[in-house]
Amino acid sequence: MSKQESGVEWTETAYAKINLALHVRTRNSDGYHELETIFAFLDSGDDVSVESDTALKLNLSGPFSSTLNASDNLVLDAATLLREHSSTEKGAVINLDKKLPVASGIGGGSADAAATLRLLNRFWELDIPLEELVEISTPLGADVPACVLSQTCMGRGIGQDLTHLEDQSLNGYYLLLVNPLAPVSTGSVFAAWDGNDLGPLHGDTALNMALSGRNDLTLPAIKLEPSIRETLNTLEDTNSILSRMSGSGATCFALYKNEEQLATARDMVQHQLPAAWITSGSII
Repeated sequence: MSKQESGVEWTETAYAKINLALHVRTRNSDGYHELETIFAFLDSGDDVSVESDTALKLNLSGPFSSTLNASDNLVLDAATLLREHSSTEKGAVINLDKKLPVASGIGGGSADAAATLRLLNRFWELDIPLEELVEISTPLGADVPACVLSQTCMGRGIGQDLTHLEDQSLNGYYLLLVNPLAPVSTGSVFAAWDGNDLGPLHGDTALNMALSGRNDLTLPAIKLEPSIRETLNTLEDTNSILSRMSGSGATCFALYKNEEQLATARDMVQHQLPAAWITSGSII
């Protein structure tokens, strides 16, 4: 339920993150990987809301909350980081409605932390610019800065060197997300990458870069979780303009030009993969 104070709705969406392309270039000595990726965001995801309190507390709900720990969570890490950065003594009860699968390659925990930063920035009246919130978020994880931005962008380095892509080539496109409900360890998938650099992203627009790109983590992810292959095969039969795995898996996506194509594809996938988690929407 939305939390309101003086007519203001204290809620924020933790938008699902999709890697339209993900090129892994090299493995660093610290265990991180240099990569190039196109981040895009669905118009829905987890929901975060807040209420006044003197301390920082987290309440969990939603279909994917049972495996999370309310006392050891990236949401609380984000809130603590923002409070320390701003030197505020304010607190909050943070309510996370967990609708996205955990460990699924669509930035669930990162998106939750990012939404928490955006929401508490408003709730605590800190007036920190979005670009500064992006910088503040870097210690929280490789995907968190992009999730704070929640706009189509290119990520380089470990994914935190961001370039906002303003070409609008993805405006009006729709996404279908499908997960076989098989959690996949990001660390294990990256560790299984073969180390071969297959080259950089190419293209003059976000759409062109996505279409000509690839996800270098697909094969190692399939080796760890074979159901990803079935998911991809199903999506490839839906007449999309692009289908691919997102991040380190296991969520896969397909891209469509209009709502009618999306609806037809969703019906087909629900019939073919009745046990899968499915959601859809437009790119924001």
